[in-house]
Amino acid sequence: MKKAFSIIVTLALLAWLASDSRWKMVGDAFASITPGAFAAVTLSLFVTYVLRALRVCDEFRDEVNGRFGACLRVILIHNAMINVVPFRGGETAFPLLLRQVFGISMVRAGASLLWFRLQDAFVVGVLACLVWPGLHPALRAAGIAGLIAVAWYLPRWARAPHDWAHRGSIVSKLGQLRDIFTEATGRSRYGWWWTVANWTLKLAVQGWLLAMLLGTSFQTAFPGAVGAEAAAILPVQGVAGFGTYEAGAAAALLYSGIPMKDGLQAALALHLFILCSAVATGAIAWLFPSKSTLPENPATGPARK
Repeated sequence: MKKAFSIIVTLALLAWLASDSRWKMVGDAFASITPGAFAAVTLSLFVTYVLRALRVCDEFRDEVNGRFGACLRVILIHNAMINVVPFRGGETAFPLLLRQVFGISMVRAGASLLWFRLQDAFVVGVLACLVWPGLHPALRAAGIAGLIAVAWYLPRWARAPHDWAHRGSIVSKLGQLRDIFTEATGRSRYGWWWTVANWTLKLAVQGWLLAMLLGTSFQTAFPGAVGAEAAAILPVQGVAGFGTYEAGAAAALLYSGIPMKDGLQAALALHLFILCSAVATGAIAWLFPSKSTLPENPATGPARK
């Protein structure tokens, strides 16, 4: 009952904000999109959530034990939190939920989350180098090669033998973190495949929607979607990521001849669509709790290593 009341209050606040006349331009931006196209975009975006849940199932397959629905719920709530809580505070939902539902230690979950975010950054960075308008071919090639080299080297550096445990207290603690990170980079079987599939579909869908909002071609709009997501993965964000997301999209669209005002307006509409999708699916997932695998109260019981 409390959850339902909270969601009703949240929806009422969103409706009150949407009633402001200044949001009319956002509504006008969606007016040209057909219901069929809108439904296709929504369904495709949900598939990206499924791909992310599969990545989590793959990473924690021993603890998850085939409970895909519980993994999907964790992803949906986590996705809603990172879209709402400012300054990346919503990221804490991921280790908390994994501990609560599957009994996975927060340190282990946090290390995997860090690796997930690094994989996301590498894939988006490579795509940005590939499609960013006006970039010199030499810089494009150097950027792609550099990102691939770092992505290849980082797990091998983490797995390399080291004597950090026998040094000072601070270094020894860093050594423990390095060992945990080593485990996070070596457990997933298809982590890179899930990551590439997720971002390929997600950016394609967002590029398609942005093209419809702007009334332009997919080739023109796609760099804007990549620029928006490249800005969105920055370590520090404002409330719901507003500002940096729109700026990243508009900056990429400028090279394609889209005026700054039009690019910002379309990016704002795209951002609101993604935010509403995240909040709606997260709220639905929150209403259907997953049974914990812990024998005691997950809020107070110890986590399994």
